[in-house]
Amino acid sequence: MVPDMEAAGSTGVLSSSADDGVNNPETEQTQNETSNAKRRRGRNPEDKEYRSLKRLLRNRVSAQQARERKKVYVSDLESRANELQNNNEQLEEKISTLMNENTMLRKMLINTRPKADDNH
Repeated sequence: MVPDMEAAGSTGVLSSSADDGVNNPETEQTQNETSNAKRRRGRNPEDKEYRSLKRLLRNRVSAQQARERKKVYVSDLESRANELQNNNEQLEEKISTLMNENTMLRKMLINTRPKADDNH
């Protein structure tokens, strides 16, 4: 078994009892607690609560940003719809004017043609 450096102390020197190959119950227990603490990292209730609150806050911020993006998108769509409506009204007005002009020109053309009956 390789000794844990943290369990050995800050100098990295092991006690003589660990070197003899004899199992010291206190050293084993300390090493087990240290390794268990490492494995269980993030599982304590404070970490869970912290992560949960952090995730909740991120979710709220994300939802608010989504609502703002949607508001901008909808307002852009509404302004585009108004522009298209105005453009459509102008084009319909132009069509009406051109149709009236066309009708008037046809009548003028009919009136200015020499009649076939007049020549005979």
